[in-house]
Amino acid sequence: MRKFILLSCILVFTWQYTFAQSLVINEAEGWIESAYVQWAPVDEAESYNVYYSGGSATNVKIDDQLIRDYGSYFRADVLGLKAGNYTLMVKAVIEDEEVNEAETEVITVMQHDRTGFAFSNERVPGAYQLDGTHKDNAVIIYITENTKNTISLEVTGANTNPCVGIQTILEGFKKGKDNRPLIVRLVGQITDPSYLDKGDIVIENDNNSAGYITLEGVGDDATADGWGIRVKNASNIEIRNIGFMNCDSNEGDDVSLQQDNEYVWVHHCDFFYGNAGGDSDQAKGDGALDCKRSGFVTFSYNHFWDTGKSNLLGNGIEDPRFLTYHHNWYDHSDSRHPRVRSHSVHVYNNYYDGIAKYGVGATNASSVFVEGNYFRNCKYPILTSMQGSDVYDESKQANDYSDMPTFSKEDGGSIKAFNNYMIGHRRFVAYGDEAYSDPTTDFDAYVAETRNEEVPGSVVSDKGDNRYNNFDTDEGIMYKYIPDSPEEAKDKVQMYAGRMNGGDFKWVFDNAKDDADYAVNPALKQALVTYKTQLIAVQADGEGNDPGDDDDPDEITGNVVHNFTTDGIQSTFFAISGNLSDSKGTVTYGGQTLTQCLKIESSTNVAFTTIDESLLTLVFNNDFTGEIKINGTSYTAVAGIVSVGLSAGTHVLSKDDVANLFLIKIEYQSSTSMLNSNVWIKTFPNPVQDILHIASSERISEIKLYSTEGVVVKHYTGDLGYINFGELQRGVYFIKILAGDASFTKRVVKY
Repeated sequence: MRKFILLSCILVFTWQYTFAQSLVINEAEGWIESAYVQWAPVDEAESYNVYYSGGSATNVKIDDQLIRDYGSYFRADVLGLKAGNYTLMVKAVIEDEEVNEAETEVITVMQHDRTGFAFSNERVPGAYQLDGTHKDNAVIIYITENTKNTISLEVTGANTNPCVGIQTILEGFKKGKDNRPLIVRLVGQITDPSYLDKGDIVIENDNNSAGYITLEGVGDDATADGWGIRVKNASNIEIRNIGFMNCDSNEGDDVSLQQDNEYVWVHHCDFFYGNAGGDSDQAKGDGALDCKRSGFVTFSYNHFWDTGKSNLLGNGIEDPRFLTYHHNWYDHSDSRHPRVRSHSVHVYNNYYDGIAKYGVGATNASSVFVEGNYFRNCKYPILTSMQGSDVYDESKQANDYSDMPTFSKEDGGSIKAFNNYMIGHRRFVAYGDEAYSDPTTDFDAYVAETRNEEVPGSVVSDKGDNRYNNFDTDEGIMYKYIPDSPEEAKDKVQMYAGRMNGGDFKWVFDNAKDDADYAVNPALKQALVTYKTQLIAVQADGEGNDPGDDDDPDEITGNVVHNFTTDGIQSTFFAISGNLSDSKGTVTYGGQTLTQCLKIESSTNVAFTTIDESLLTLVFNNDFTGEIKINGTSYTAVAGIVSVGLSAGTHVLSKDDVANLFLIKIEYQSSTSMLNSNVWIKTFPNPVQDILHIASSERISEIKLYSTEGVVVKHYTGDLGYINFGELQRGVYFIKILAGDASFTKRVVKY
């Protein structure tokens, strides 16, 4: 027996030594004010810690929610970095110890292009500073598929506190009483939260000049699936690095600035098809990124994927406002890039890539400076309403003011164009071009010879007698910028527009067909409708990130935690009946501040099933010394904590004394691979897609696989070296293995 013990120890030591060398980084890159690292899974790692160093920062630990599991690899993103050089360090955690590590090479982080009217008057929209770091006293919250309805925050001025759920939290800022900068980070694919405003997330802050809000995606796969964002009566707002698809809100827009907004910046987002609307021209959804009655706005580095109506600007005759569109990729989209009413707009360095209808359109007294854009196979690059190419009928070789107009016969705006590149277009008429008849009346735009040239007052629209207001040459209005050449802009747009590294959704258009086709692309539509994230789990999220997956394990260990502050009474592990309260004080436990509890009353009941011996911990108010019943037996709290050992089976919590229960935790007593000095058991890989391998120093006698509800889904007797997970649904399972006289329990993720 001593020989076997010695051999087991040697085997265990050798495994640990090999394991300690096994953390391998397979990808790392700096991006725009962010960086990321990916690494291969480490067998038996309970979690990972990630640190960054660079500039004045040394070994700064990032939030756990930035660390995600994709099955074949893990990934961590670091946000809010200044431009410069950094290194990232990844450390695997086993039995609460960092046992091995790997560090990236030096990576370079770039700075955002903060150009445009949104940055006028020394404003900096959003909760980040000009250098890319977050503003002082910023609050950061994380929204995943699992936390979208349970995330909570105390908000000054809210009707009730804490505010629970993403929309309720944002409504807490509606009165503009809370001046803390707010950063809302979306992680993975987020489907409709249970509470929306007419199908949208709505951002308001009563135009609070001292308030700042940023909604941003983490990494390359943050997706708003089925819902849109509406901004109203808001100031200092930023929306970035989010993909919008399948929007079915009442308004129908992916993102819409509805009314009375100022200093808003929407950038590096992907805009895809929404659900078809009721009108014939809404087959691809309504608007992608629309703006009404808002000013000092910048839309930049966004990617529009075959969108139908991309950028409506203005809704009726309005007071002139100032807006910028730059470095956007209009990728086989159809129209409205933008379609402008009334406002003064700078449209520069965008890439128009196979546009079936038209590029820029100006109506109703607007002044639009169209500069340095690259138009490839854009049918009509620039249109002014009721004149020039907007009314010209090629079949008749004459103007047709009844059937041809694009803009509902609205009066024309005024357009100044400079240094644009056009190829493959149907028609463009410059003011005064003698190749066309009546070119001082029937023209599409005034083409300037220099950027700073003023458009003469004699240049007027044919309908409405509108004149260009030369806002772009007024130093009191115009911002400073250095435009790219059209060719440089095209390259930069293709590299940086849309989400990080182009996003996780990939699609290649067929130029020969898609350049001129403005119908819905059925294959693209199907790909969007069936899109499913590859994300499996978010560290510290409490659950897997599969939409509809509501299991309730603690992070990525074998334990189970129910936090009433974040989870409410919804759980598939615990059957909970009773009432919640957020007015029973706060409790700090495990580094978390708990603000909501389950009231232990006569009607309260909590039932659950454990699959092995475990330790139950109940967290009450710190000064609670009363009793609670567990399976009918009374147990006394010590300093607000009850800890009881449980056997496998079904258990029930019920009232003895009136109490406030803030958290329940179950820790399986044999949840590690080292059971004693003689026996070890190892399972790998985890997460698993098909085959879970099992290795043991003793003969295995029995294996049971449980769902999170405690139901046995697989049962084997005899020595077996693997389990086939291939036919099981994605989700979380518990495996219990008997080997010799030892028992082993572990949480396994199936992806």
